[in-house]
Amino acid sequence: MAEKVLMKGNEALAEGAIRAGCRFFAGYPITPQNEVPEYMSWRQEEVGGAFVQAESEVAAVNMLYGAAATGVRSMTSSSSPGVSLKQEGITYLAGSDLPCLIVNVMRGGPGLGSIAGGQADYTQATRGGGNGDYRTIVLAPFSVEELGNFPKKAFELSEKYRIPAMILADGILGQMMEGMSYNFEPVDPAALCVKPWAIGPNTTGRKRNQVYSYGLAEGELEAMVLKRAERYALVERDEVIYEERNTEDADVLIVAYGISARASIAAMEIARAKGIKVGMIRPITLWPFPAKRIAELASKVKAVLCVEMSLGQMKVDVDLAVNGKTPTYLHAKSGAFFPVAEEIAVAIESALNGKKEQLFNLADLAEKATNERAEAKNAPCKEGALL
Repeated sequence: MAEKVLMKGNEALAEGAIRAGCRFFAGYPITPQNEVPEYMSWRQEEVGGAFVQAESEVAAVNMLYGAAATGVRSMTSSSSPGVSLKQEGITYLAGSDLPCLIVNVMRGGPGLGSIAGGQADYTQATRGGGNGDYRTIVLAPFSVEELGNFPKKAFELSEKYRIPAMILADGILGQMMEGMSYNFEPVDPAALCVKPWAIGPNTTGRKRNQVYSYGLAEGELEAMVLKRAERYALVERDEVIYEERNTEDADVLIVAYGISARASIAAMEIARAKGIKVGMIRPITLWPFPAKRIAELASKVKAVLCVEMSLGQMKVDVDLAVNGKTPTYLHAKSGAFFPVAEEIAVAIESALNGKKEQLFNLADLAEKATNERAEAKNAPCKEGALL
């Protein structure tokens, strides 16, 4: 077994990308991911790669487009509002079938948000936050070790299917320190296969390539989109990754990813100590989502509990997978708050006993808002009141 070293999550990620053969990085400072570009600024020089601190997130993602088009393993990283600014560039990367790695170390939101960490960028990441029919492969680590080892997997999947890949982490994971080791030998970029589609000066013996995201001839764009959809179908069939714990005899199934999964593991231990049979499935690929396996497990349990640092964004996918086989519930934290084991353990019991009123419910919030608005209309108008 490889010797473990103590590393911060963001630095483990950056070193993992270097070891995976990344030789181009462009980014722009934003907490809580600043250690990634800081680390890349000197490490890329050591390995003969290129580092650019761009003038903006928009510039950084377009530099990524240019580097990825040459076939070099290329990467950018940011945090939630910065990734929002990159969405136009990401859709161009997807439309041009360019493999690359985008990292989002999420903060709370919306807007500027909080640097404390969050998971509310799930929908943006898994649905494609830009325009058009496209997807990105999304990996969700839950430890510093996974954060350091996932870049290699992300690059491999991205190049195999020519789809941009994303690592979706959060501020807590990026800033925490743990013992970790790399489970792969450093990749020599020179040993990687030459990309037949790449552009660049070395065109000896092959035709010159063009990289573009659209076709103007009649039917050309549709053909490009449909051909890409075929690869998406292959990814959904062949590349689903997840982890299960204690699902063999579970009455309650937790679905959680990232830092929420870590808290859920501790909650599961609390519940099991009380005799409650609870298991967990942790999606590692958020897209493709492990819908088929969740559906199989849902048919055997009394309740499914989603634990996430968003207002049910992942639960949408869980509900689609469960398809009414069993009740689904939500334990939600948002706005930079994170779930703790003791609270999740209470939610597990509530889900098992069907106590909806003790769990997060958007319908309850709607009723509360309706009552408050009715009271506000009958009260004297106050400056700044939301009617």
